Amino acid sequence: MRGKAIERIGSKLDLNDAQKQKLGVLADELIAQRKALRGEGANPRAQMQGLIAGTTFDRAGAQRLVDQKTQTVQAGAPRVIAAMADFYDSLTPEQQAKVRERLAEGRRWGRS
Repeated sequence: MRGKAIERIGSKLDLNDAQKQKLGVLADELIAQRKALRGEGANPRAQMQGLIAGTTFDRAGAQRLVDQKTQTVQAGAPRVIAAMADFYDSLTPEQQAKVRERLAEGRRWGRS
């Protein structure tokens, strides 16, 4: 999936090899952040079931879960930001304009 996404985005932006490499680093950081947010073997449904297992909602448990997720995002954010900045800054002004245009239009990279 990672490879297809890089090829799809690469072709739409006409990326050179160095830019594709930076996009690969960004993809790896995003994948790592997503895995970290999910947690090792974590099952979101089971987590929610645990919060509502009793007669009252486990507010403290929910807050711990939110705190954990927030800390995970904060810990990984510098690497994700750096990877995004390195990729975006490597783009030509025309490529940057295409990225901004797609974002403004709400278009995904998988669609034309």
